[in-house]
Amino acid sequence: MAIRELNLTYEEFIYPDEIPAHIASLVEKAVEAAGKAYAPYSKFRVGAVVELANGVILSGNNQENAAYPSGICAERSSLFFANANFPETAVTRMVLVAFDHNGITVNPVYPCGACRQVLIETQDRFRNNIEIWMVGKKTVQKVNSVDTLLPLKFSWS
Repeated sequence: MAIRELNLTYEEFIYPDEIPAHIASLVEKAVEAAGKAYAPYSKFRVGAVVELANGVILSGNNQENAAYPSGICAERSSLFFANANFPETAVTRMVLVAFDHNGITVNPVYPCGACRQVLIETQDRFRNNIEIWMVGKKTVQKVNSVDTLLPLKFSWS
């Protein structure tokens, strides 16, 4: 038997002071997307913005449904929209922000397991790392690859 260890590395920034201007612009778009979320049950609104390799910026948000689990998370909403409309263009970056009853969540929001799997599939499909920025009220965390969020991923290869 062997015991192995996994380590992950991420960057943490003070929000909004240490955020690059381009990322701050994407955070604003994610906030706008979260404001349009349909979350009558959880009241937890999430906005996701994806930036494509061609510079196109698209957004998505969570859409709940009384017949759970028929809804969809913001991350998958934005990724599926990107892949449906730009099937030959890699996603290079994603920015996530969530709101609860107190505004932007204190801690950064992380993709759920299903979203991580869709993110890894998208990243592997284009052989291009996806940078993910996860926004909280005071801090933002950034990973340079979905592999950091899902190191023991499911894959056909």
